[in-house]
Amino acid sequence: MTDSQTATPQGASDAVIDVRDVHYAIDGRPIFSGLDIVARRGLITAVMGPSGTGKTTLLRLITGQIDADSGLVSVFGRDVGTLRRPQLYAMRQRMGMLFQNGALLTDIDVFENVAFPVREHTDLPEPLIRKLVLTKLEAVGLRGAAHLMPGELSGGMARRVALARAIVMDPEVLIYDEPFVGLDPISLGVILRLVKQMNDALKITSVVVSHDVQEISSIADYSYLLSEGRVVASGTPAELARSDSPTVRQFMTGGAEGPVRFHYPAADYAAELMESPR
Repeated sequence: MTDSQTATPQGASDAVIDVRDVHYAIDGRPIFSGLDIVARRGLITAVMGPSGTGKTTLLRLITGQIDADSGLVSVFGRDVGTLRRPQLYAMRQRMGMLFQNGALLTDIDVFENVAFPVREHTDLPEPLIRKLVLTKLEAVGLRGAAHLMPGELSGGMARRVALARAIVMDPEVLIYDEPFVGLDPISLGVILRLVKQMNDALKITSVVVSHDVQEISSIADYSYLLSEGRVVASGTPAELARSDSPTVRQFMTGGAEGPVRFHYPAADYAAELMESPR
């Protein structure tokens, strides 16, 4: 594993997503302070870190929902911050997104949820839409659930439907925001297998944001660990597992004690207890 200042996966010239020296703050509070991340074509790139380290914010930067204060966010070789709205929409159509909670539309059935992006962005005839949707549902094992409503699905099934919707437009990049949260062990295993299968079968580039170390390490090709607004370590999952860095060891083992503090900064505890109420 190399130092975070120079760490990029071998062959980074094949970058689909390139984040360089990005700074971003909210109300003066720094979220990123020189962030560098590369996602290579055809690989699964994991972005890990404790809660509150800006992992979802990174996805918002990549998809052009917000702009960096400084630095470069490049997707498909284009500076996202310079794209006009039509260009930004065109870029997003080349990407699929699996939201943290699935984000299914509750008033339409499974079939129509998956069909929704196709109806919005194309003029394909109905027979072709039907074949396309059923093909994607078959890929996630839910063709038989096409006419169920979202409220009739388990958490794992809903996540699989959301994955079918994310791939229905055959994206070049697939982004996962905490895809393993709240899943039982069986559903978790299914989603892990699908993430890997989708990436290999469709030859796409995947970016997975997660704090589930063991799960994402089983499928990732390259991983980044974020802390205090920057990459503190990067490498293959095996390289991170062998790291002797205190920060990396704390995160990889789930230790309560270490450089990443459990308590939010506060005044002296005993002194604050003795203060008179205002």
